[in-house]
Amino acid sequence: MTSRVEPERRARHRRRTGRRRAVVGGLLAFALTGAAIVTSTMMSSSASAATTWPTASGSEAVSTTIPVSGTRDGGMKRYYGSGDLAGDGQEEGQDPIFRLADGATLKNVIIGKPGADGIHCQGSCNLQNVWWEDVGEDAATFRGGNSATYTVYGGGARKAADKVFQHNGGGKLVVSKFAVQDFKTLYRSCGNCSTQYKRTSIFNTIEVTAPGSRLVGINTNYGDTAALRGITIIGDSGKKIVPCQKYIGNNTGAEPPTNGSGPDGTHCNYSAADLTYQ
Repeated sequence: MTSRVEPERRARHRRRTGRRRAVVGGLLAFALTGAAIVTSTMMSSSASAATTWPTASGSEAVSTTIPVSGTRDGGMKRYYGSGDLAGDGQEEGQDPIFRLADGATLKNVIIGKPGADGIHCQGSCNLQNVWWEDVGEDAATFRGGNSATYTVYGGGARKAADKVFQHNGGGKLVVSKFAVQDFKTLYRSCGNCSTQYKRTSIFNTIEVTAPGSRLVGINTNYGDTAALRGITIIGDSGKKIVPCQKYIGNNTGAEPPTNGSGPDGTHCNYSAADLTYQ
């Protein structure tokens, strides 16, 4: 009896063990596949996600430039030009919606359409969570001296037919966690101002959405430098947006000629690893 029963038990044990192994293996494969699907979905969602633009808490028409000294918190109100500030074209010499004194901070502001000449910083300034819905002549112009420091943290700008940031004075501009969409040039060191400077610019964690022509434009003959770090470019599979365009600037008002483009370790400071295309 024993000799006949034991083989059957061993056979049944082997069949049950085999089934358990198959079930466990199937569950493991399903878990791995599910994880892969979830990961792929998350990656796809992340790759296609773009900045969410804020909703204004209210609107205010501005007919005369608003001066800012100290700190002004706009509470996410939309300010737009009217009367003499109702321009939204590229005519030079337009007045801004806000004019910041040396050391001033402007935060939590939306500049709507028409945007006139956006914001002028007369010296060092801080722009925090400022959004331009439809850039007029420029979004912001920096006009301080050699020791000025300008910081832009958060916010974004779109529909810039020409430039977003115009650097006419001297000093250093640092832009972080900023979004730009549908633009021609994100930053331009003035190519033909009557007084020229060596200008420094740093761009860190920037989301760029095509169409666009160039990220930064700098003058090599005045010793300008631009650093690009953590730049994400969306919708530019052909890589037509120029990361760093070099020019030969002048102080005569003439149109400056180009002087090459791309990283060189001196003027345009970035590598391929600093640019991510989605």
